[in-house]
Amino acid sequence: MELTGLLTAVLILLSCCYFIYSTWKTMYRKRGLPPGPTPLPLIGNLLNIKMGSMANSFVKLSEQYGSVYTLYFGLNPIIVICGYEAVKEALIDQNDDFGARGKLPTISQFTKGYGLSLANGERWKKMRTFTFKTLKDFGLGKKSNEWKIQEEAQCVVEEFRKSQGKPHPGGEHGMWQPGGGCGMWQSGGGGGHPLNPSAMFMDAFSNILCSILFGDRYDYTDRRFKKLLFITEEIFRLTSSTWGQVQTILPTLMSYIPGPHHKAVSFSEEMVEFVAEIVKSCQQTLDLSKPKHFVDCFLIKIEKEKDDPNTEFTMKNLLYTIHNLFVAATETLSISLQHTLLSLLVYPEIEAFHRCWTGKLSDRFVHLYWGDCCAEFKDKLHEEIDRVIGRDRMVNMEDKFNMPYTQAVIHEVQRFCDIVPFNVPHMVTKDTMFRGYHIPKGTDVYTLLCIVHRDSTQFSTPYKFNPNHFLDENGQFKKNEAFMAFSVGKRSCPGEGVARMELFIFLTTILQNFKLTSQIKFSEADVAPKLKGFLNVPIKYELSFIPR
Repeated sequence: MELTGLLTAVLILLSCCYFIYSTWKTMYRKRGLPPGPTPLPLIGNLLNIKMGSMANSFVKLSEQYGSVYTLYFGLNPIIVICGYEAVKEALIDQNDDFGARGKLPTISQFTKGYGLSLANGERWKKMRTFTFKTLKDFGLGKKSNEWKIQEEAQCVVEEFRKSQGKPHPGGEHGMWQPGGGCGMWQSGGGGGHPLNPSAMFMDAFSNILCSILFGDRYDYTDRRFKKLLFITEEIFRLTSSTWGQVQTILPTLMSYIPGPHHKAVSFSEEMVEFVAEIVKSCQQTLDLSKPKHFVDCFLIKIEKEKDDPNTEFTMKNLLYTIHNLFVAATETLSISLQHTLLSLLVYPEIEAFHRCWTGKLSDRFVHLYWGDCCAEFKDKLHEEIDRVIGRDRMVNMEDKFNMPYTQAVIHEVQRFCDIVPFNVPHMVTKDTMFRGYHIPKGTDVYTLLCIVHRDSTQFSTPYKFNPNHFLDENGQFKKNEAFMAFSVGKRSCPGEGVARMELFIFLTTILQNFKLTSQIKFSEADVAPKLKGFLNVPIKYELSFIPR
């Protein structure tokens, strides 16, 4: 009798579960959303996503459901858009509809809509317009400010020379010497001493941002500066971690579950406290008629609009905008340059011989490079740098117009390595029709840039590292509309111009002074993107910088 009762209870339970599941399945299918895997009640498609490999899971689902599909993060649907044509249609052709910022819980639980990156509406419009203009004034397009990037690049070169046990040349060939010293850590001596350059790159790119935001750079050994960089790296690490990925999918549930994902808020609070101290000192030296940096400009706007009850120029928006810029601009640039150097170790000739031998370029261009390709396999980047710049002067941005191959390599690294594989989430601003599907207002949208960058209709060898993707038949640099490393549309990166300048000057300055070698032989698998979290971080590696 007891057994019969138990079986009856089990059957009733299973029937209830089946009824709930069937009802749920029918309800979500009637919403007119794109196809996708069937979600489970409460947890949505959590089981369809491999934690710790979120981006790769999205890519695999696209192979089954196509260029537009639906996933459920808990009870909330999100739309995933893949491929060049679909992403272009959303972010460019329908940019007003897809122009809002979606949720990124690890960071948005702190910013709560303030600042720049995760803001929406009128606040975002004003913060973006102001930030874009001010970054242009103090970091881009101003010849007098190019030296900030050149200075940090030379500091990095100086430290690399120390690491190889070689004295700095002291400008014997007219090379610029950084005044006042760089304040870098002391490396071990010994010719060809290998090192991991990641920390050095993070120091340098952060200092450039500090120069633009605060008007001054920091000694690389400064305790507060090192703490700021540690905080920035930890926020990124937590966002991309398995904990951060689960929080992205189930933010409400994870807010009640203890774990390291909560540390992102405390780290962000520490960063804002650091920035607030700097802003306070800037207020004491502020000259309303002569702004010296980003903070000065923002403080002047606060003063001008202090009587406007609806102003967005508040101290909170200033602090959170700087927080956003540090989180968005420093780690990504460091990772990009790390990927670039690793790519040069994997492809030391950058397919120089292949380009000549296949005859893909014009006869004139093949003739110019044939001797180098067949005689010595001389590195094309070094050849172009020596021909355009030489060894005796600093790199400047005007040089890039005469260096198509260098530009092509930088773009190909960003395409192939996919630093931000599925972009920062977008959100639709109103009920929207997209490719025959109805997307309700407020729905988050993920655009898979990693699939755009592997679109065979836009790139001849999408799964191979090939700078020819950005060279025309005459060997000149050519743009490719499918290149979206900085995103596109209204939510594209406002610091794209500064980032391009930094990557070009840093890479060219390093290669102007060094040959890169490693005791380890790397493979194509080592440089291929891993598609795990929000950022594609390269493998850890060491290399030697041999003075040329």
